[in-house]
Amino acid sequence: QVELVESGGGLVQAGGALRLSCAASGSTYSIEGMGWYRQAPGKERELVASISRGGSEKYKDSVKGRFTVSRDNDKNMVYLQMNSLTPEDTAVYYCHADSPLGYYSIDYWGQGTQVTVSS
Repeated sequence: QVELVESGGGLVQAGGALRLSCAASGSTYSIEGMGWYRQAPGKERELVASISRGGSEKYKDSVKGRFTVSRDNDKNMVYLQMNSLTPEDTAVYYCHADSPLGYYSIDYWGQGTQVTVSS
């Protein structure tokens, strides 16, 4: 019902910046929260940042002050501005959305976009 497509990943040097974008399509009216997860080789997928439809933001501790998540509900877009990147930020970044359905939520995932930070 909801499709998420990420873009904006790439290769940058340490200290650089990238802006990730995620476009949602389909039943976008059902979406409440949106955000970004990442998964590095050999590590578990982890929440990086999330934002509610009302604009409440949450961040992984290690990215606070460097990353900013934002959202445009009218355009069904969510963004992740990543500044002061370090090699530890290297991972596949996945867009995520959840749609409340009564007592539980449906989770949607994008295909992922690679972010590589060189030292």
